[in-house]
Amino acid sequence: MNDETTTAWACLDDVPESATKYQYKGCGLDDIYLLNGYDTVQTDHGAGVVVRDIDGLHRVIGKRLVTNKKELSGRELRFLRKEMDLTQTELGRFIGLSSQQVARWEKQSVISQPADYLLRKLYLEHINGQVSLKELVEELDDKDSVESGENVFCASDGQWRSVAA
Repeated sequence: MNDETTTAWACLDDVPESATKYQYKGCGLDDIYLLNGYDTVQTDHGAGVVVRDIDGLHRVIGKRLVTNKKELSGRELRFLRKEMDLTQTELGRFIGLSSQQVARWEKQSVISQPADYLLRKLYLEHINGQVSLKELVEELDDKDSVESGENVFCASDGQWRSVAA
């Protein structure tokens, strides 16, 4: 076990600049990095990584995606849809469109703004219960800028958290 992978910082502001980041591609997204919360293990096929509390990690990744002002990419839409355990047909039905339209979004990343808002609300409702669409839209509008680049996550006190990169 690598010492860097088991480090837990009491406060996310205490994360050192030199902390090693592990690029986590297991969720299908290319910009997800972990500071800790995973173990390096040896298998019959070589070194591997085991992520602790993968469900909790996926929830916090999803929440970061839907509360970021940045437009959702096709891969992010697919991630959210799968996290809600929905088929393309089911998601299309919830937002009033065909499964073919959902498939096009997942491939081409061009999502209409009303559908984007509905998808975000569906996800937040999925993880938190009732969420006001009005509050979500106002929160997104109040954000000063679009956050892009790496999405970095840290396990602290048994919970996954987003780290401001």
